[in-house]
Amino acid sequence: MAGGGNKAVVAALLANTGIAITKFAAWALTQSASMLAEAIHSLADAGNQVLLLVGGQRAKREADELHQFGFGRERYVYSFIVSIVLFSVGGLFALYEGYHKVHDPHGIDSWKWVPVAVLLIAILMEGFSFRTAIVEANKVRGTVSWVRFVRNARAPELPVILLEDFAALTGLVLALLGVVLTLATGNGVFDGLGSMAIGALLVCVAIFLAIEMKSLLLGESATRESQQRIVAAIENTPGVQRLIHIRTLHLGPEEVLVAAKLAVEPTSDAAVVAQTINAAEHAIREAEPMSQHIYLEPDIYVENYVREDRPAVPEAPSH
Repeated sequence: MAGGGNKAVVAALLANTGIAITKFAAWALTQSASMLAEAIHSLADAGNQVLLLVGGQRAKREADELHQFGFGRERYVYSFIVSIVLFSVGGLFALYEGYHKVHDPHGIDSWKWVPVAVLLIAILMEGFSFRTAIVEANKVRGTVSWVRFVRNARAPELPVILLEDFAALTGLVLALLGVVLTLATGNGVFDGLGSMAIGALLVCVAIFLAIEMKSLLLGESATRESQQRIVAAIENTPGVQRLIHIRTLHLGPEEVLVAAKLAVEPTSDAAVVAQTINAAEHAIREAEPMSQHIYLEPDIYVENYVREDRPAVPEAPSH
């Protein structure tokens, strides 16, 4: 796992573990539905961070006979599991608890201001985790917008943590609003509505996250910027007349497979062709170090010959 992503995951794990403990204590004292929903949410988030760390470690295993391209995509598998946990344990439970509280409302009768204090402390702790994720993401985000960064990132950890922390902070504000209204009015319906709002938010975030991880699991090409660097490296290689077509595939967040057909100078000397191919492979790795598996097919280009090949660098719409 990239260092920045790992740092953000660890920060989120520490924050959510502490937050979950304090929320469960507050729920035990007040029986607030919003507090229970938030406690389960934080517990699910902490479990999710453990899953991301496990996935990062398992992805480092060496390739074997059955998995000849390695285990890089295991990080995507565990990130997809995170979306399922967030949907079921976090979102659906909060919706159920809120529905139950709305139909059987009761106010917060004891330790009334404990949940307010706990939620304010949780906002500070979650804000620290969110800030860490933002700082680490800014190191690799460049000038792209946050939405594009989350949707186009090939490494799953930072987008997952950003979405989780954003949902957590929003959920804490909703829980605080529900608790304050319940304390002010004595009507437990507001507490239940706060829990349902948290559940709806988590379900939406989980669905969005699942869609993104599914696309990565299916296999995405290298980013357009990476493809442009690879194409330029091939086309500038001595002996290469032109690039006929290229296909790329992320085998993991930092591991790209490159397959290309390129036109070489017409010659009967196999050594010359082999030298050109080797030079092109070296140039590709220099231009894009993630290109760990490269397969180049030499060909003779004939003008006006109709081929079924698609453009060298196709437009790759974001998923």
